[in-house]
Amino acid sequence: MTNSTDPIDQLPDDVAAAAFRRLVRHLRHRHDAQNIELMGLAGFCRNCLADWIRDAGFEGDKGAVRELIHGMPMAEWKDRFQSEATPEQLARMEASLAKNSQE
Repeated sequence: MTNSTDPIDQLPDDVAAAAFRRLVRHLRHRHDAQNIELMGLAGFCRNCLADWIRDAGFEGDKGAVRELIHGMPMAEWKDRFQSEATPEQLARMEASLAKNSQE
């Protein structure tokens, strides 16, 4: 939900873009932070960021934007860094996602 009185909307686009790029680079560096853990804690992950980029008007396909976020093709990232989700992680993710729908 965008609110024009929200101070975040007053950030210059170049500042917001620089912060976003820093976030993406941080996530590329911290492969130990699994997407399922991010989802369970904060209700978003690297793939969500990719979806938000597409929602904002990126014209590439889902694979291209995920590669942009992950720094490599999604399949390669999954093979190298993604571990199997535990039932507990999946339950935390579901509970966290339920909070997202309350916005």
